Amino acid sequence: MPIGGQAVIEGVMMQNGHRVAVAVRTPSGGIAVRDLGRPPRFPRARKIPFVRGPLRMYEMLALGMRALNVSAELAAGEEEKLGGWAMGAVTVAALALGLGAFVLLPNYLASFADISPQVLLSLAEGGIRLAILILYMFLISRQKDIRRVFEYHGAEHKVVHAYEAGRGLSAAAARDYSPVHSRCGTAFLLLFIVVAVLVFSVLPAEPLWLRFLGRLALLPVVAGVTYEILLLGGKYPKAWWLRPLLMPGLLLQRLLTTQEPSDDQLEVAVTALRHVTEEASPASLSTTS
Repeated sequence: MPIGGQAVIEGVMMQNGHRVAVAVRTPSGGIAVRDLGRPPRFPRARKIPFVRGPLRMYEMLALGMRALNVSAELAAGEEEKLGGWAMGAVTVAALALGLGAFVLLPNYLASFADISPQVLLSLAEGGIRLAILILYMFLISRQKDIRRVFEYHGAEHKVVHAYEAGRGLSAAAARDYSPVHSRCGTAFLLLFIVVAVLVFSVLPAEPLWLRFLGRLALLPVVAGVTYEILLLGGKYPKAWWLRPLLMPGLLLQRLLTTQEPSDDQLEVAVTALRHVTEEASPASLSTTS
């Protein structure tokens, strides 16, 4: 499995197989690291094309919520965190909001347009979905705290680039690399929208409730196809036939969801990646100056 990650509050989460670590800059100026690794579930299914995509998406959603909870705790210098029930409620609410805003609402709005054939209706729906996503990204990028997260997002990508290029783990090695990456979640979201247009175009236009249910049922299919394309993009980043699919995600990263990080932020990302790539097992909680 390729190395992946996520920007969190004042830090970065990195994953290398079943090894996961969150590194966060604490109020004292040090770097706190928390190990979140767990044995992988369904290891055989992870090797099956088009099945591993939905599994990976579910895993990243659950892991991302855990990482955000831990980063909020460490960044505040507190030992308080959401309990299991509260964390579950937040996760369910986030999933419901995401499905409503990016799946059901575009479908409902597109239903007001008298468009045929079905592929054009699906294209209109995809355009609405894309507009909602870009507007959402733009609005949250105006907030100072979110801008900090986007800087850590850039740090995550730069450090992964340097490591995959064999330059080692240091802020100096990562500094000259791009803050955008083809395997980013932003690229996944945009490519997801494109693939959804094609997959959803096979569904009947009426009745509306059947369109809703059909889109929900086909979400794993869309996720599976999208994930396979991103894997190809990571393996063949310069392939001309993949560029039209990957370029919008890279452009959105550059314009909105990644920012140039400071050396202090690169150091946090390096610390997280070091804990999931070195032979020594990461400590359950460690702090470095």
